[in-house]
Amino acid sequence: MRILLIEDDRKTSDYIAKGLSEAGHVCDVVGDGRDGLFQAQREAYDVIVVDRMLPGLDGLAIIRSLRAAKVGTSALFLTSIGGVDDRVEGLEAGGDDYLTKPFAFSELLARVNALGRRPPVQEQKTVLKVADLELDLIRREARRAGQAIELQPREFTLLEVLMRGEGRVITKTMLLERVWDFHFDPKTSVVETHISRLRAKVDRPFQAQLLHTVRNTGYSLHAPRTG
Repeated sequence: MRILLIEDDRKTSDYIAKGLSEAGHVCDVVGDGRDGLFQAQREAYDVIVVDRMLPGLDGLAIIRSLRAAKVGTSALFLTSIGGVDDRVEGLEAGGDDYLTKPFAFSELLARVNALGRRPPVQEQKTVLKVADLELDLIRREARRAGQAIELQPREFTLLEVLMRGEGRVITKTMLLERVWDFHFDPKTSVVETHISRLRAKVDRPFQAQLLHTVRNTGYSLHAPRTG
């Protein structure tokens, strides 16, 4: 199996990666939570093993974000936080199993193998599509009706978040967290400004509107609705 290990303790990650490799698995290791989320969204894995306490982004937030993005890869929390409420919180966040530190590697391997025997997940999309709008995540290119759209890096990320949440309302708070890494409201119009720029590029030159403002709530990107 191909396994993603998100663990910031180098000694622990080396120990686990070595054991998984000896068991015949391929293990990618990431030590930062935000990098781990990025990796989990870009590549297809059979199982994700994730610590709860991580720099950049904690394990709960990683799994919640993956589930919100409809990434169904089986996830095992591996952490020293082992209270009943903590385990429940991890499972309710979208985790499939929970193992506390210290642990026996044989048990970790057994749990990983059990998760891997579940039905395989579909390969993650590398091209997002909404109506005639396409976003190539590998080439970092955007097109609508076959016409190339030039986007700045922040605009590209903003459009990616909106397209992954197709049809759902994405609040300003969610955009601040996912696009700007703000976990507070900076009391600026940065979101509104970038939405306006994005709308000018992906909507204004074309006949149908895809990006919609939901009054007092946020934004939603979806194909034109009839009726």
